[in-house]
Amino acid sequence: MQLYNSMTHAKEEFKTHEPGKVSFYTCGPTVYHFAHIGNLRTYIMEDVLEKALRWEGYEVLRVMNITDVGHLSSDADTGEDKMVKGAKREHKTVMEIAKFYTDAFFADFAKLGCRYPDVVQPATGMIPEYIQVITKLLDTGYAYQAGGNIYFDTSKLKKYYVFNDHDAEDLQTGVRDSVEEDGNKRNKNDFVLWFTKSKFEDQALKWDSPWGVGYPGWHIECSCISMKYCGEYLDLHAGGIDNAFPHHTNEIAQSEAYLGHEWCSQWFHPRHLNTAGGKMSKSKGEFLTVSLLEEKGYDPLVYRLFCLQSHYRKALTFTWENLDNSAAAYDKLVKRVAALGEEGTADEEAMKPWLEQFQAALDNDLNTSLAVTALYDVLKADLNDAAKRALIARFDEVLGLDLLGHAAALKEKEAAPAQSGEGDAEIEALIAQRAQAKAAKNWAEADRIRDELKAQGIELIDTKEGTTWKRV
Repeated sequence: MQLYNSMTHAKEEFKTHEPGKVSFYTCGPTVYHFAHIGNLRTYIMEDVLEKALRWEGYEVLRVMNITDVGHLSSDADTGEDKMVKGAKREHKTVMEIAKFYTDAFFADFAKLGCRYPDVVQPATGMIPEYIQVITKLLDTGYAYQAGGNIYFDTSKLKKYYVFNDHDAEDLQTGVRDSVEEDGNKRNKNDFVLWFTKSKFEDQALKWDSPWGVGYPGWHIECSCISMKYCGEYLDLHAGGIDNAFPHHTNEIAQSEAYLGHEWCSQWFHPRHLNTAGGKMSKSKGEFLTVSLLEEKGYDPLVYRLFCLQSHYRKALTFTWENLDNSAAAYDKLVKRVAALGEEGTADEEAMKPWLEQFQAALDNDLNTSLAVTALYDVLKADLNDAAKRALIARFDEVLGLDLLGHAAALKEKEAAPAQSGEGDAEIEALIAQRAQAKAAKNWAEADRIRDELKAQGIELIDTKEGTTWKRV
């Protein structure tokens, strides 16, 4: 497999520390709110990569953290603590917020066809490990105490900016324009390992440490969780491109200072999902969630296909029109698969060229667009239906589109008797009005009609063929 390495800016042969085994770490969510679909694009592409590695015979250990102790808006201890902000917003405790949004994240994760990681570790469960690593960094001179906090000393490193060629002076103080300089730091790029003195008076979660009662910095979480479960050598680290600096840069700095050798050599960074206004973010109010897609009648797997049709290293622009195109493509795929017969025997020899085409797409820097093309080529190929179904099942081990499952559901639906009550003129009239509202992109009116019918005990089932209903 040739995979682009964000650290070297080149496609390289994927290699592992131990032959046949992959230790794979992916940054998880900060669980203070729902994940938006921009966040989830990264998780979809990480899922495809994991499944591609398994498909090619690797034994994969995938580890993910859950950031359930609020990290700050910057290393300068500015902004709001995200977990406290969520707790205030919903009048719950921080841990109640963490539990609710962790569950919500993995519910969306499953709807998008993603495999649950082998290890999921909340940050709050690793306090002794953070203290152990920070203590050694202090003892070896890579960290220092100032103003009540413990900082990593970046001046001790031979090279700090591992993902780019910028000089220190080229980057803004504290990473971004809005961040004020932390006067406790010896160097402006130093970062906090442990807070005991914070600008937040209401920091909810604190623990005893050798340096006083406090809480860990954001970056130390991922290093310690990775080292605990994956050992001293990590084969593959992934996360959104916005995490490359400073988060992943700081992970490398502290991990290699602690270990005394290279930690992770292969980095995988999917690009942003954009809207017409630029990068999607919660702060801009562009808060598109899986639940919102479902409310508008889209199967979450349509969004997965939308992501697969573009390369992970290209920024992807979301519009409702683009999603409609993916919905139409997904619907056609399901219908074509449903039309395949189930009798006969799959000829393994005849299937080999198509499996090789699919693997070549994966090996070419995880080219999911070409992998989807291989799927279409199989449906058009001179193969019997049994072979086509077998190939679709094999491809879907990576693509995760559940085409055979949806095809079976479609055939079952077509064979079922018509819904009782379809002649109810008033309900049908409201459904027609809602369809008109959706066509006009008047989502508020469409949602109002849905809610009105729901209050009457009527559940709508949206498909690309139209809307049916049932009484509940």
